Amino acid sequence: MTTPPAAPRPRGDAASAGRTRDAYFDNAKYLTIVLVACGHAGEPLTYGSRAATAIYLTVYAFHMPAFALISGYFSRSFDMGPGRLKRLLTGVVVPYIVFEVAYTLFYRWAQDDPGYPISLLDPWYVMWFLVALFVWRITTPLWLSLRHPVPVALAVSALGSLSPDTGGDLALQRVLAFLPFFVLGLTLRPDHFARLRTRRARRIALPVGVGALCAAYVVAPWFNAEWFYHRKSVADLDVPRWAGLLTTPALFALALVLTACFLAWVPGRRTWFTTLGAGTMYGYLLHGFIIKSSRFWGWYDHPWLHTPLGELTVTAAAVVMITLLCTDPVRRVLRCVVEPRMAWAFRHTGK
Repeated sequence: MTTPPAAPRPRGDAASAGRTRDAYFDNAKYLTIVLVACGHAGEPLTYGSRAATAIYLTVYAFHMPAFALISGYFSRSFDMGPGRLKRLLTGVVVPYIVFEVAYTLFYRWAQDDPGYPISLLDPWYVMWFLVALFVWRITTPLWLSLRHPVPVALAVSALGSLSPDTGGDLALQRVLAFLPFFVLGLTLRPDHFARLRTRRARRIALPVGVGALCAAYVVAPWFNAEWFYHRKSVADLDVPRWAGLLTTPALFALALVLTACFLAWVPGRRTWFTTLGAGTMYGYLLHGFIIKSSRFWGWYDHPWLHTPLGELTVTAAAVVMITLLCTDPVRRVLRCVVEPRMAWAFRHTGK
């Protein structure tokens, strides 16, 4: 899998944050990270359950593209200025280093493998998204200077899918695969989202989403979810290499349609979970420890969890877990490593 999340925005006092943050996008961020957590938690339930597999495939078809698109939308102002470079380092690079090391140490302890290497070039599990976010953000001025950035990004993504060597260091296969969604986000404006936030758009989105779920149910017995992970080249998925030139735009179109359906149903008003949208980076970085613990220690070995009621229980537990990880107490404790100020390391800069 796996995106979370849009890069952290500048911090301020609570009143200022309440005036400047858009409830719609905070709601979208929270609901997207919920889908990420439910997807990760529900993966073991897909074995032997066609319905669970259909839901899983539907979610995986668009949840990370949606994260990348929203991240791109909030990266439109990135101009390589000193202040923004500082926030890129403190909000993406530092958390990546800290949590990549932390996940490696966790793996060593949980699997009793003290020799497992620490490698910043080989992101472990969910950490690939921070690598992608850094690469996308640092290349933002280039994409904004192009006349037709989305077709160019889509072409780069398609060419990247052809080579088996692309998926090694820095999870480059995934970086390129989700690049078009980030670049599309760079080109969007508020009025594009306003068109989705209408009653007519919601009426269209509902049958489209149901249709996608039904289609997923039909293909569930044989469809390979690796197509949505983007960890491998098309050559590694038992199809001709040239097929990547067709499957890349097809998967892009599918994800874009489902993302639009999802965004159409995101509430625009303030809700009980709106404030949690500011903490999605925390939820994203932390939930991997719990998800991996469930695999390492066989939490899914209980047969009851693979019943319909058990599947609903796992889903509810995933929602509660990710919600708690996005709350203010968690953010206060871990802000020093997820959003460090690091004033000692930088000269005073403007924007």
